[in-house]
Amino acid sequence: MPDEWIGFNCRDRQRYWWRTGFLTLALAGVMLAMGLTTQEPGTWWWVGGVGAVSVMVVLSTINSIYGRVLLTPRGLQFRTFVSQRVVLWSEVARIEKRQRVSRSRTWWDLRVVRVHGRALAIPGTSTDRIADAELERKQAAIEKCWSRAVGSGRN
Repeated sequence: MPDEWIGFNCRDRQRYWWRTGFLTLALAGVMLAMGLTTQEPGTWWWVGGVGAVSVMVVLSTINSIYGRVLLTPRGLQFRTFVSQRVVLWSEVARIEKRQRVSRSRTWWDLRVVRVHGRALAIPGTSTDRIADAELERKQAAIEKCWSRAVGSGRN
């Protein structure tokens, strides 16, 4: 069985980069406005707080844009911008499609639910498209690889 990568395609990656750039500019604008309009000496921490949150949001977004999972006969190899992790197929209880809803939008992603421990979001699977064929393809590929590995007894 050849190894297969699960992640965003070039078009989706570019789309998320545009969103990240817009968000970064908006947050920088808020920080600049706060810094220029605040006259009191004790309110500088607001600018620093918004800056710290902005950096965390941008780094989290970059992590999700570049994150990928390598499907191997042994398990799933998670590779993100800041970390790497291996989850053996014997540790996988199921692959679930999760729907999340906020005030203005709905989006889906895939998660690996482990036998013991917390569930892990699979990078490169987040989408806001209803009935996304690419997400369904990724889920089918993961489940096929998982069933082959469990069926052959290799873990």
